[in-house]
Amino acid sequence: MSQKLNILRAGVLGANDGIVSVAGIVIGVAGATTNVGTIFIAGVAGLVAGALSMAGGEYVSVSTQKDTEEAVIDKEKLELANDYDGELEELADIYIEKGLSADLAKQVATQLMEKDALAAHSEAELGLQLNDFANPWQAALSSLISFSLGAILPLLTILLLPPGIRIGFTFVVVLIALALTGYVSAYLGEAPKRNAVLRNMVVGMLTMLVTYGVGTLVGV
Repeated sequence: MSQKLNILRAGVLGANDGIVSVAGIVIGVAGATTNVGTIFIAGVAGLVAGALSMAGGEYVSVSTQKDTEEAVIDKEKLELANDYDGELEELADIYIEKGLSADLAKQVATQLMEKDALAAHSEAELGLQLNDFANPWQAALSSLISFSLGAILPLLTILLLPPGIRIGFTFVVVLIALALTGYVSAYLGEAPKRNAVLRNMVVGMLTMLVTYGVGTLVGV
C-alpha cells in the first residue's frame, strides 16, 4: 500500500514539474511576442524535452536503485551459503534488538530461516522484499505521462485565450493547479498541507514572474 502511495505521490510531483516548467516557458515567450505559433512551438518543445528528461532521469535512478538492491541480496545469498549459523545468530540479534528475549528471538529466527532464509534476512536486515523491485520502465513511463499531463494545462490555457488576457489568466490557472498538486502531495505524504500549498504557489509564481520579465526584456 505504501509503495502505491509513493508511486501516486511521484506522479503528482511529476505533474507539478510539468505545470511549472512549461508555464515558465510559455509565459516567458508570451512576454516577448504575441505570436501564437511561436508560443506553441516553444511550449511543445518544452513539454517534449521536459517529459523525456524526466523519464530518462527516472529510468536511470530506478535502474541504479534496482541494481544496488539486487547486488545486496546476491551478497546476502553468498553469506548464507558460506556461514548459515552465523547468519542465524545475526538474525536472532536483530529480533533481540527489537525487544524479544534471546530464546524467543532464536526460535523466531530459526523458524523464519527454515521457511526462507534469504527472504527472512532480506526483510529483517535489509528492509527489502524479494521480487518486489521497482520497474525502471514503468517508472519512466509514469514520469513521462505525469509531466506531460501537467504541462498540457498551461500550454492549452495560453494558446486558447486572446492576447489581452492570456498571460494573466494563465497565471491564475497555474497557481490554482499548483495549489491542488501541493495539497495532494502533502496529503499523500502526511505533511502539513498549508505549507506545501503556499510553497508550491510561491515557487510557481516566482518562476512565471522571472520568465515573463526575461521575455519582456528580450522582446523589446
